[in-house]
Amino acid sequence: MSDAADAYDASHIKVLEGWEAVRTRPGMYVGSTGPRGLHQLVFEVVGRAVSEVLAGRAGTVDVTLTTDGGVRVADDGPGIGVEDAGDDDGPGLEALLTRMHAGAGPGGRDTVAMSLSGIELAVTNALTSRLTAEVRREGIHWLQEYARGVALTPPTSAGTTTRAGTTLTFWPDADLFETVEISYEVLAERFRELAFLNRRLDISLTDERPHGGARSVRYRFPGGARELVAFLDAPTGASVHPDIIAFEREDPRIAGTVEVALRWHGSPEERLRSYANSAPTPHGGTHMDGFRDGVTAAVNAHARERRLLRETAHDLTADQVGEGLTAVVSLKLDRPEFAGSTRGELGGAEVRACVAEAVREHLGTWLENHPEQAAAIVGRIFHSSRKD
Repeated sequence: MSDAADAYDASHIKVLEGWEAVRTRPGMYVGSTGPRGLHQLVFEVVGRAVSEVLAGRAGTVDVTLTTDGGVRVADDGPGIGVEDAGDDDGPGLEALLTRMHAGAGPGGRDTVAMSLSGIELAVTNALTSRLTAEVRREGIHWLQEYARGVALTPPTSAGTTTRAGTTLTFWPDADLFETVEISYEVLAERFRELAFLNRRLDISLTDERPHGGARSVRYRFPGGARELVAFLDAPTGASVHPDIIAFEREDPRIAGTVEVALRWHGSPEERLRSYANSAPTPHGGTHMDGFRDGVTAAVNAHARERRLLRETAHDLTADQVGEGLTAVVSLKLDRPEFAGSTRGELGGAEVRACVAEAVREHLGTWLENHPEQAAAIVGRIFHSSRKD
């Protein structure tokens, strides 16, 4: 080993903390410096506002893409606490925007994880060229300006107000990202999905950038997962066999709720979507295993009871039952457990059994109460399995 190597010790290690660490290696915090990482900045800010609605503290969320490349996210909640006003009911405005892990955690059922890695507001702030925070709380309108994650001023009173809420406007830093062009389509798709999964959510998206004039959309779906199943089936034009079967069930064993909607359609394609606390779980997990167990058990039990299956015949398999099935499985958990750091696969030992039981009971009751449609479903499964 050389003398130079021998001379290397702890004094040569540079420790980066807070905004400096984020700006030095942005990809470690948002996944990439390309479009995916850029949109994570937006999703984190919107996620905080949406969580206010789900917790019953706000009614609407409005997102605007401004003509100068900024993003404005506004909610009508009570407003984030402001340290200078003496608020002490949780991390205040400056703590949330500058301190890593301030108020961070897995969150409960009313917390929306809009990014797979669970970044924080402080990360978004650090990766912007500037950010303006406006808080309307308890009759006072507060303002604070930031540049590259650093507060330029303390929160300053801008007068009185009769409104309440928080507005964060930010401009992604062009020195850190390959592009700062936010995609209207990417945001619209995710916001629509969120509204399907959360009946109370009222969220709008406005794009002021087009030369031909602004475009805007507002999403609100009181029907929840049932409406998402109808949306997924609509583009196919395929005929559908039953009505949409949907239910929501609270289960204290998993400290959360199970919401399921499903129906069979005329095409052979299986379309399954799964979520945990409103975040997609692209790799499935215990909730999807339980869903498949429950659907298969309910269909087989009904077929046996109605003698639609010969006594000597084998039970229908999960693959056979799933052919032509569109379904949405959404869990809202107080303490979600994920199988990996990216939160793409749900874990939890109790989840599979609880979801299977809920699906088996609700689908079994539906099949019993709708014998003609149930016979059509089983008949279609038989027909498809024979073709295979």
